[in-house]
Amino acid sequence: MKSLSRIFLLVVPLFGCAVGPDYVKRDPAAPAAWANAAAINTKQNTGDISRWWQRLNDPLLTELIDEALRNSPDLRSAQAKLRESRARLDLADGALWPTLKGSLSASRSKGSAATGSGATGNLYNAGFDASWEPDVFGGQRRAIEAAAADADATLANLHNTQVSLCGEVALNYVQLRSYQIRLDIARNNLAAQRETLQITEWREQAGLVTALEVEQARANLQQTLAGVPALNTSLTKAENRLAILLGKFPAALHDKLSAAAALPALPDEIALGIPADTLRQRPDVQAAERQVAAETARIGQQTAALYPSFSLSGSLGWKAFTAGALGTSDALARQVSASLAQTIFDGGQTRSRINAQNAVQEQARIAYEKTVLSALEDVENSLVAYANNRERAAALQLSASAARSAAEMAKQRYDSGLIDYQSVLDTERSRLSSEDTLASAEADQLTALIALYKALGGGWSDNNSSPSPAGGITSDLAGVLGQPSRMASSSTRGVGVRVGE
Repeated sequence: MKSLSRIFLLVVPLFGCAVGPDYVKRDPAAPAAWANAAAINTKQNTGDISRWWQRLNDPLLTELIDEALRNSPDLRSAQAKLRESRARLDLADGALWPTLKGSLSASRSKGSAATGSGATGNLYNAGFDASWEPDVFGGQRRAIEAAAADADATLANLHNTQVSLCGEVALNYVQLRSYQIRLDIARNNLAAQRETLQITEWREQAGLVTALEVEQARANLQQTLAGVPALNTSLTKAENRLAILLGKFPAALHDKLSAAAALPALPDEIALGIPADTLRQRPDVQAAERQVAAETARIGQQTAALYPSFSLSGSLGWKAFTAGALGTSDALARQVSASLAQTIFDGGQTRSRINAQNAVQEQARIAYEKTVLSALEDVENSLVAYANNRERAAALQLSASAARSAAEMAKQRYDSGLIDYQSVLDTERSRLSSEDTLASAEADQLTALIALYKALGGGWSDNNSSPSPAGGITSDLAGVLGQPSRMASSSTRGVGVRVGE
């Protein structure tokens, strides 16, 4: 075994190098401020947005999102992918170390009397076999670095799933409340229109109006009534979608959500921050950056194939004809071997694989640049949408108020015989349209705010990463997702992929 030790001492000093480019993480270039920040006309701060939905002051919404973070099928699938990626990191790490196997065997044989002595004999074997391929040029270390970056990217994708999940639950909750409000508006208008129809029928019986006005009132009533089934359908879809997001059967939330309630309140302040902070906290940007790191490491993994590979092996064992003799020095057998292999000619395949991986790395870098630009675009678009929806809702509030007053005055004048029914019909239609449009616009304000917080990367934190044990079908990942990738430090070493500069 001294020979094996000498070989080991010669090989170990070579371990300081690793072929291929290193990777240096650099923050992407970002504007100093948001171009449309001033348009939202709301006080801004830089507070924590990991649980932004609590700013809406709706306890039921908070309850639904917390349950979704425990039980969502999409989130549990992302957690399983993270466990897989971390297992693959362990697999890559294990390939760096020697392999040691133990064996024990016993055999009994009887020779042929026609060709030999015909004697019966026993043979006993016990020993250890060791093999090792030293990572002299760092190919395996690059593989570990790539696997670590992949694990980091998978964790970022898990966080991105949380961001999307929180946004989807909030969006569907707002839609559900909006449909309930619009149904209530339709029912109130139906009550007023039924009353108007009854008055019109009485006036016809008294000879004050014609049958034409009665039919107009009836047509107006039925037109409003026809819109109710469509709203009920949309309401049921939003309710069922919420149940699925929480990992429940459709209609499982009906009792909890059946009672109509107001929309969540808009906050007085928005935690907006600066573009650079947004890019650092958006999980999709983090995942794209980690993918660049992984593909950069794989260039070195492919480059290592240009260099010689070494392998060391040894065995130590005992062979004897009796079990009692296995421990004696005479039964000892040992072997040490070393080999070196180098590809001399492969038709350019190795170089082609390196060139292909360089192209893959460039694609990842471009995808990262695109993700950064898309993130900035998402926020700017959401800011504009939020500002415009606030302005639209303010105008519609005045419009709805005026429409309600006009409808009331028209009804009073019709009852007094001062105007014909056509004026009443027009004002009732205008009131219904204005109130329904206002309800939709107020929901659109919240939808735009949800989209803004989602674009800012809000909705995940380390506390949200570890599922609670409550809930029956929850994954048993507690304590795993909170662990940092053990190769995270090595996966951020290196040279030069500059994105956005």
